[in-house]
Amino acid sequence: MRVFLTGATGFIGSRIVPELIDAGHHVLGLTRSDAGARWLEQAGAEARRGTLEDPDGIASSAAQADAVIHTAFDHDFSRFVENCEKDRRVIEAIGAVLAGSDRPLIITSGTGMGSPGPGALAVEDVFDRNNPNPRRLSELTGEDLAKRGVSVAVVRLPQVHDTARQGLISPAIEIARQKRVSAYIGDGANRWPAAHVTDVARLYRLALDKHRPGARWHAVAEAGVPVRAIAEVIGAGLDVPVRSLSADEATEHFGWLGAFAGMDLPASSALTRQRLGWEPEGPGLIEDLRNMDYGSA
Repeated sequence: MRVFLTGATGFIGSRIVPELIDAGHHVLGLTRSDAGARWLEQAGAEARRGTLEDPDGIASSAAQADAVIHTAFDHDFSRFVENCEKDRRVIEAIGAVLAGSDRPLIITSGTGMGSPGPGALAVEDVFDRNNPNPRRLSELTGEDLAKRGVSVAVVRLPQVHDTARQGLISPAIEIARQKRVSAYIGDGANRWPAAHVTDVARLYRLALDKHRPGARWHAVAEAGVPVRAIAEVIGAGLDVPVRSLSADEATEHFGWLGAFAGMDLPASSALTRQRLGWEPEGPGLIEDLRNMDYGSA
């Protein structure tokens, strides 16, 4: 298939590209830069220039593909609500050119959307449409498109990691570096799910090759890593003290990250593994954090 991949040179997308090519697909990769275009061409993909600020341009490339995988997202979390709205517009634009066909559209969301309640295990067959996290807009838009004849599926992401990047944990590391303390809230027993980036890339490819309209897949290798354990390994890596904060202290310490730092977000991938035959193979989050070069930044 000709697969249009947004975010093709990003942290996850750059791993999806070889997964798709090795499976025999032709990749049209979205990039905003000359360097990204060169990388895509060297990888064996076809570069398409565009940005999230131009949803019509993205839709034009999507119209030329047999399938679309949408992973691009503006990760400036200080403007999270605005960026979720931007994502909604892009998904709508892509869906408009796929409506009435059986061409797969795979969009991206977060595992928290599958939680039936605070601290409850998130599962694939649940969607909390009233979740306060504005990332719900991605899945709500996907549902609207499905009603208009778009063959939509969702991949929900946890904290995706390797030894260079770890989702929301990367900004937590920088805060710890700047403030010379690695912090967690309360007893730090709240949990974040995680998966290695290569396992996540393989899941996107499986979600395409075994596409199920309406499916929601969880890219979860570890159901819940305690945040205190994360803070402790960061403290060891940076050689800074580890400290518990009250909820009131967390806002000042973490800034925008404080809205996420105390969340308990365990998630299951049991149905994903059963239905797609996906089995994570990469290292765990704590292992990657231990092997990170903390002196490189």
